[in-house]
Amino acid sequence: MGKAVFFTIAVAALAALLGHRIVNFRKMALANREVIQKNLHNCVTLKNLDYGSEDITILGNGLAFISTGLKYPGLPSSDEMGRIFYLDLQDPRLKPMEFRMPRNFDLESFNPHGISVYTDPRDDSIYLFVVNHPHHQSQVELFRFVEDDHSLIHLKTIKHELLHSVNDIVAMGVDTFYATNDHYFSHKILKSMLEPLLAQPWANVVYYSPTDVKVVSQGYYFPNGINISPDKRHIYVVDLLGHSLHVLERKENNSLASVKSVAVGSLCDNVEVDPETGDLWLGCHPNGWKLLMFDPKDPPGSEVIHIQNIHADQPVVTQVYADNGQVIMASSVAAAYGGKLVIGSVFHKAVVCDLK
Repeated sequence: MGKAVFFTIAVAALAALLGHRIVNFRKMALANREVIQKNLHNCVTLKNLDYGSEDITILGNGLAFISTGLKYPGLPSSDEMGRIFYLDLQDPRLKPMEFRMPRNFDLESFNPHGISVYTDPRDDSIYLFVVNHPHHQSQVELFRFVEDDHSLIHLKTIKHELLHSVNDIVAMGVDTFYATNDHYFSHKILKSMLEPLLAQPWANVVYYSPTDVKVVSQGYYFPNGINISPDKRHIYVVDLLGHSLHVLERKENNSLASVKSVAVGSLCDNVEVDPETGDLWLGCHPNGWKLLMFDPKDPPGSEVIHIQNIHADQPVVTQVYADNGQVIMASSVAAAYGGKLVIGSVFHKAVVCDLK
């Protein structure tokens, strides 16, 4: 009798603990939040991007690089191969085109996630860094962009045990970068089942160079987007489940020191930085629960957050766009150029709108 009572109590306690963790995770995912529409002018859907546009970054001449076809565990995706597109924002046709990829690169397993571009000041060569998840692994592909025929030359694949769950990346040189690990665990079951329920700030940011790889910042629930200030002195990290953007100061040894955290009120994904103004643009998920429990009849919405004066005592955080999923589902990135705003998504499509 005693064993039966003990077993019953143990099961009840475990159920109560599990229920509490689920309730807590729903709160972090903003499960009860409803989207109030906030539109921009002249929004048009971009062609050829029907399988997501998870990350977008724009060069100073208006050429945008776009990753598409991400297959992320637990989220909707297609059977289409991953691809990299480019979009000339100075061309009024606004037609994304696919990059020519090298023959020596494995396209069948290509699963692109975060991207970053680096321009070498020595010769103006442009390098594209792509987070890749072939067979649900994590590695970084390094390409050189050939402008004459809009092709990519694959230079090398970067792997390291510390780069075990990479989400996004910001290039610092021709073969150096900072990257976010969005999970603490590397095992598939632990990272997809246990970690969300525990919801502990264990994840980190890693610095990589050919001679030095190290964890440089930690204490995040789900570090996602990462980028750098125009003066190269600060790194910005988005903590999706922490509903915050972290400002970090770079040190001489490439470590990062926390400066402050700015609340954004949403589950923000990637962050892009305006090179002229230093403004930050974030593509966000207003209700993460709808994204995880995907229902096409009640789709996950989209949101864009704009942060001005990020280094001031009181940064200005503004919601500039919100949609209930009827126009674009699951926005993951927003990038501004020449009075236009390009909004990408995890698995849906991409739109471009006028900011004024």
